[in-house]
This record gives sequence, structure tokens and C-alpha cells, in this order.
Amino acid sequence: MRFETLSIERAAERKIAGAELHQLKLWRESKPDAPEGRWFTDFGSFKICGEGRFPKTFLLNGQAATGEEI
Repeated sequence: MRFETLSIERAAERKIAGAELHQLKLWRESKPDAPEGRWFTDFGSFKICGEGRFPKTFLLNGQAATGEEI
């Protein structure tokens, strides 16, 4: 999965805290398999959404995500 397209600045804009970014780091290090289409992972206070091997955006808690949950 390629994370170069997802910026830390975007996480800061969404007010995602450092501890939550640590959760994201651990998830990333687990090398999850991403489906070809749209997907998301719910971290409780935020979601990360992507398509194929590319993460695309962060969603805040309460915002609806589409695709397969991984």
C-alpha cells in the first residue's frame, strides 16, 4: 500500500491527534492487503479511505465511508 499520496498535513487539517496517528502507523506497519476497489479502515475517531493500493483521504468520526472495510 502506498502512503506517499496521503499527507501528514491533511491529518493535521482533520485534527487527528498524535496518538491516533500512532494507531495508523501500527496499522500501516502490519502491511494490510487492500482490495482493488474502494476500501476504508475505521480507527474509531477517524477513518482512512482509499482505492486499490492508494490511501486517498481521512474522514472524521460520523462521516460515512464507502467500500470494503479492511
